[in-house]
Amino acid sequence: MPFCNASSHQNKDGDESNNNGTKIFYRTYGHGPVKVLLIIGLAGTHESWGPQIKGLAGTVTPNDDESTSGDRSNESDDGDGVEVCAFDNRGMGRSSVPTKKSEYTTRNMAKDAIALMDHLGWEKAHVFGHSMGAMIACKLAAMVPDRVLSLALLNVTGGGYECIPKLDRKTMSIAIRFLRAKSPEQRAAVDLDTHYSQEYLEEYVGDETRRSVLYQQYVQGISSTGMQSRHGFDGQINACWTHKMSRTELESIRASGFPISVIHGRYDVIAQLYHAKKLAEKLHPSARMVELHGGHLVSHERTEEVNTALLELIRASKSKISLHEWTNLHKKSKVCKATRISFYKTSSLSFMVDTVEKLHLFLLYFFGLFVLAFEHARRAMRSLKPVRVGSALT
Repeated sequence: MPFCNASSHQNKDGDESNNNGTKIFYRTYGHGPVKVLLIIGLAGTHESWGPQIKGLAGTVTPNDDESTSGDRSNESDDGDGVEVCAFDNRGMGRSSVPTKKSEYTTRNMAKDAIALMDHLGWEKAHVFGHSMGAMIACKLAAMVPDRVLSLALLNVTGGGYECIPKLDRKTMSIAIRFLRAKSPEQRAAVDLDTHYSQEYLEEYVGDETRRSVLYQQYVQGISSTGMQSRHGFDGQINACWTHKMSRTELESIRASGFPISVIHGRYDVIAQLYHAKKLAEKLHPSARMVELHGGHLVSHERTEEVNTALLELIRASKSKISLHEWTNLHKKSKVCKATRISFYKTSSLSFMVDTVEKLHLFLLYFFGLFVLAFEHARRAMRSLKPVRVGSALT
């Protein structure tokens, strides 16, 4: 099976401490001079990129010949063939599962991806990431911008508090059901509401709804790969929560000159559209914002549109298009920004909005504590053994 020993590929900074013994499982698809690295998100495996692998490489049959993958990197730059690599992040699938939460950061996971590029013999690649994978892709682009040809960020946020979803009845229900999911069937049911828009799930495919069809597929997929381990899940959550892109890192990406696409579903209940737009603005003029009718897994819900956007991004990189022609965003002037801030400060409406936002975070925080406390209490009660009491002495 194709594995990359991340610890055997020393990074430029010489720090291998967090890659010690980590093995990354990967698969390559298709052949050609165009190299595409796909980085999946939280609790996902390389198979989650299926629709994009098919759209980019033209096949979902893995190459599986690890011994020749490095040789193909020396092919001529002529031609349009695409070779795609998708892999399981540390903590998921067939890759290593470190037990220390501190070993899960987007920087360490970006190092895994760079080690994989070295292993494949890829000097440069188009780097596409989804959700947490998009955070990892951002880190990779900031660490080795000279090795990135283009960057696609699907359903991304800036990490930290931006990972907090909207607080409403639907997300509260999803959170409770997710924590209580102990079987592939329970996990599949909650994943569907997390990944797709309700409109898409209720559409009919023949005599069945998409929900019914996808439910069977999800149960089968989760059963074959197994539920994610507690170490892996907690670690990847830690990576999302501690992720942050500094101004220096963002400037490094902007200054590198490669085109960027920020692709997002309007009805994403996990990663809010607002945060994706904000990141795209920070990457101006390199970024183009692509807003689609879909949920968190917009790459599956709107496969054709996403694949078209990705192929267009590859063509833009190859043609070396001017970034000012590429972007569809307009950078706001400092004067306008200052005027807007001044207006908001004097507006009672702004005060109400700020108060509601703070209350939202406050309620979500205590709701999370309540759910965690409930789970711990339930486990504690289950672990208690009944005490056998002898007959009383009279």
